[in-house]
Amino acid sequence: MPNVRFLLTGDTSLSAEFGNEISETINAQIRAFTIALDHSKIPGIVELVPTYRACMIHYDPGVISYRALTRRLESLLGSLDSIEIPPSDVLEVPVLYGGEEMGPDLAFVAEHAGLSEQEVIDIHTSTEYLIYMLGFTPGFTYLGGMSDKLETPRLKQPRVKIPAGSVGIAGKQTGVYPIDSPGGWQLIGRTPVKMYDPNRETPILPKAGQYIKFRAIDRAEYDAIAAQAENNEYVCRTYPRGEATT
Repeated sequence: MPNVRFLLTGDTSLSAEFGNEISETINAQIRAFTIALDHSKIPGIVELVPTYRACMIHYDPGVISYRALTRRLESLLGSLDSIEIPPSDVLEVPVLYGGEEMGPDLAFVAEHAGLSEQEVIDIHTSTEYLIYMLGFTPGFTYLGGMSDKLETPRLKQPRVKIPAGSVGIAGKQTGVYPIDSPGGWQLIGRTPVKMYDPNRETPILPKAGQYIKFRAIDRAEYDAIAAQAENNEYVCRTYPRGEATT
């Protein structure tokens, strides 16, 4: 049974904290916990928000009290090991790396790492990154598993506007900006795929618990995919984790 702390975070929410580090083991426990919560049908629960190391539970105190809810939550912990977590698939995201327009910080990341720009691209595209959570803006992916070789500090002065689709690195993390927004991550490329589209049936493309695999493309393919994406005709390839990608 995981050692979980229940922390009061407001009048209508609490946090179930599973640890203090980013790890796939903790992520698996949180995923099992959310599945158990979905199956439990505890009255009064409004929303679940999984994060790196915790799950925030929003609830209606008019339906269930904090103490009653924590007792119900504690009763679920012993069953987590028996929860079958659905296998994760991999979302393949095409990226045009480098260049002042698409990846203006690729050269800095390469210099900081003591690598060539192509080596940075090769390393960045060699990993299947676990999506630990979504946040900051709709569909912003917080990914785990980036190589330590690419660890790069954030910009000293954040940009006021980063274009949607920009792929960045900050510290030990990498991710995709789904909409135009401010940000301080080092930009190494851009995807033509719409990670967030409010007019789409499913507005947010990536899902927490899924994996992302970046695929390097050239400008011609970028423009072709962008045109398809604009007409809602492009579909990202997905495949079961562990399947050969070639």
